[in-house]
Amino acid sequence: MSEFNWPVRVYFEDTDAGGIVYHARYLYFLERARTEWLRELGFNQSLLKQQNVLFVVRDMNIKWQKPAELDDALTVSVNIIAVKKASLKMQQTIQTENEQKLHADVTIACIDATNKKPMALPQAILSLITISDEIRS
Repeated sequence: MSEFNWPVRVYFEDTDAGGIVYHARYLYFLERARTEWLRELGFNQSLLKQQNVLFVVRDMNIKWQKPAELDDALTVSVNIIAVKKASLKMQQTIQTENEQKLHADVTIACIDATNKKPMALPQAILSLITISDEIRS
């Protein structure tokens, strides 16, 4: 699967008193898109946890470019750019039809649910991930 896109609408609860999306809400949108990306691949996080597999954010670098506002229709993207033994590097964006609002570089680590230590990404997930013009490292 190449880039995954997930739609979200900005609700009143997502905004501050000025009608602008509160900065922490963008993290919710990014997380939900990653969860829906996994679901689209055929993996439910609850079932993965039962199999002792968890995904956690290892690091994230965010650049806010323009504020999103009340009632905006946004598209949140997930694009895998590198795969390592126990982690995924991805780029995510949040944008309206005409304007990018946010860019994030995210590293997701795969950990053992019991001991919280890094573990290899499940082969079933690896086999479904495609990275255009990138080499797995």
